[in-house]
Amino acid sequence: MSLLSKLRLVTVDVTGTLIAYRGQLGDYYCMAAKSAGMPCPDYKRVHEGFKAAYAAMAAKHPCFGHASDMPNIDWWKMCVRDSFVRAGYEYDDATFERIFRRIYCTFGSSAPYSVFPDAQDFLRWLRRNGCAVGIVSNGERRYRDAVLPALGLNQGSEWDFGVFSGVAGVEKPDRRVYEAALEMAGGVAAAEALHVGDSMRKDYAPARAAGMHALLLDRFRTAEAEGWRRSGAVVLPDLAAAREWLTAGEAAARDV
Repeated sequence: MSLLSKLRLVTVDVTGTLIAYRGQLGDYYCMAAKSAGMPCPDYKRVHEGFKAAYAAMAAKHPCFGHASDMPNIDWWKMCVRDSFVRAGYEYDDATFERIFRRIYCTFGSSAPYSVFPDAQDFLRWLRRNGCAVGIVSNGERRYRDAVLPALGLNQGSEWDFGVFSGVAGVEKPDRRVYEAALEMAGGVAAAEALHVGDSMRKDYAPARAAGMHALLLDRFRTAEAEGWRRSGAVVLPDLAAAREWLTAGEAAARDV
């Protein structure tokens, strides 16, 4: 008997699993600065500035400001301004507003992302085979409302429901994200659910802690993947391989 035949729910991570970033962060910050008549910022400094600014905002106002009722656009405005400041770039209010609007609109569209070629087929295949499909993402509401639909990943055809941290107010690796998904699927038992992601800490470990099956994708042949395998995780290169694994007999597909 295959694992697929035992499942009622499959939850799926987004970035690194279904979609990938197109280009570099610096590309979009550079285009935004130039559109406001400013020189292109240094890519490395902006990248490091953004990582630090994002971490600081996530710690102070987690889940994109959910607990403090901060509007999404205000959260990102603070994050982007701090990214530039940390990188050594300060703009007057009018110039920053033009730069920020370009960045905010860009990342609320399909422009900075690409869909892995196996993503849509995999999600539709799961639904055809009787599995509910849930999106589980540390993303904000624009992922749900704009980005995924613009990329052809639509609620009702590719997925049934989503747990987005900016909407739910809880984020991975908190196991409550996965418990919320089980509940949203109609109270599916954890033993009848599988989570697919690309992070041991945020995807595999908390899904397993919630009692679900789990597997990891290693699309980019990361150095960490060998350690994941040694720890006992099922690690596969893509969703096409995941489909084969799900339909294999028990001798070939380990129950995780």
